[in-house]
Amino acid sequence: MYLGLDLGTSGVKALLIDAGQTIVGSGHGSLEVSRPHPGWSEQNPDDWIRACEEAIAELKASHPKQLAAVKGFGLSGQMHGATLLDAGDKVLRPCILWNDTRSHVEAAALDADPRFRKLTGNIVFPGFTAPKLAWVKNNEPGVFAKVAKVLLPKDFLRLWLTGEHISEMSDSAGTSWLDVGKRRWSAELLAATSLDEGKMPSLVEGTAKAGALRGELASKWGMQGGIPIAGGAGDNAASACGMGTVGEGHAFVSLGTSGVLFAANAAYLPNPASAVHTFCHALPNTWHQMGVILSATDSLNWLSEITGKNAGDLTAELGETLKAPSGVSFLPYLSGERTPHNDSAIRGSFTGLAHESSRAVLTQAVLEGVAFAFRDSFEALAKAGTTLTRVTAIGGGSRSRYWLKAIATALGLPVDIPADGDFGAAFGAARLGLIAATGADPLSVCTAPDTDATVEPDIAFSGAYAEAYQRYRALYPAIKGATE
Repeated sequence: MYLGLDLGTSGVKALLIDAGQTIVGSGHGSLEVSRPHPGWSEQNPDDWIRACEEAIAELKASHPKQLAAVKGFGLSGQMHGATLLDAGDKVLRPCILWNDTRSHVEAAALDADPRFRKLTGNIVFPGFTAPKLAWVKNNEPGVFAKVAKVLLPKDFLRLWLTGEHISEMSDSAGTSWLDVGKRRWSAELLAATSLDEGKMPSLVEGTAKAGALRGELASKWGMQGGIPIAGGAGDNAASACGMGTVGEGHAFVSLGTSGVLFAANAAYLPNPASAVHTFCHALPNTWHQMGVILSATDSLNWLSEITGKNAGDLTAELGETLKAPSGVSFLPYLSGERTPHNDSAIRGSFTGLAHESSRAVLTQAVLEGVAFAFRDSFEALAKAGTTLTRVTAIGGGSRSRYWLKAIATALGLPVDIPADGDFGAAFGAARLGLIAATGADPLSVCTAPDTDATVEPDIAFSGAYAEAYQRYRALYPAIKGATE
């Protein structure tokens, strides 16, 4: 048996698989986000431990024999979080999360230093870790003075599980401190934020062993001590391992709270000007690129709150037959946008509203707006040298066949729907645990699921969608100019 632990923003998931990669069982522990000020987003790292214990306790109650047979762990987690520890590994303040934008001034200052884009291959976004440390130094100097270690969220769980400060390449690539091409910490970039490598965890590949389970926890859970724990991955790279998106040209589109267009690469292909994320993959000598939309299903959930209709009912009103764009456009920038604009201040909008703009028309515009945001990411990836011929859809929003038709038509690509199953980050983490424990070939383990169906672009609406996309593209500078 192999166990994958995924530390998300809303909870921790524990997933058990057997040696044949069949899912045996799962457990869950819930989390909440604290927002003490506008633009802030924090969690108490002790809550991650509590949620992890809840998830594993659920597994122990339902599958005690299988849990006792675990031979390897893998870890996945929300990226970019700044978890600050003192010399005794005590947490100094709540973790500043990936969707916290308080450090936008510090991010812009670091991004203006050309060394950051040159060495990391990325813009310094406010959500990344380095600007958060710069913010702490500027606003909480007493805390900054005590920082002895900076850990990413999943690596704080690793510290609790193993007693060791270790991270891996995919998650660390989102800090703005990693030399992404050379897959190592940059002393130069750390020094630019008044830090050094001594305050960073050591680095391994995601498939490598990165500590072993402490005997105390093993006894508590009825497991063997010394079980190897894999380096693991950031959540998107872990999902890619679960989906088998590890080879050149393989890609998925994720319709979750945020949206991601993820492409695996066999080479390092940075293009920071496009606001594409270029990170190390969880497998050795591989990289990946991501276009990131901050509000994907969150846009539909927002409309659901406004209308009082749940998201499923809203999309059901549209049916499954694609319609031509109505002329109403929606910008899904409810909390700013990353790709391609890198603009934390921009906000969403509806344009083209008229008396006949019904609830269904607004829903259609929201789905199209998110589809066009994916088109923005598709264009940015192309500029970075990545060619895609098809994508696989994952995430809760992929249950809407209408939405998938809109995305396929907006991208001009077929969208594959995987067969039923859980191929997410926890599954990918379990796969990495299997590889670390057995030494199995990563490519033979991280295979793609069977395809249940394929949604083709609707050629009849290609022209109408192209025109609507151009309207969409013209709106960002118009809205930005009107709100500056």
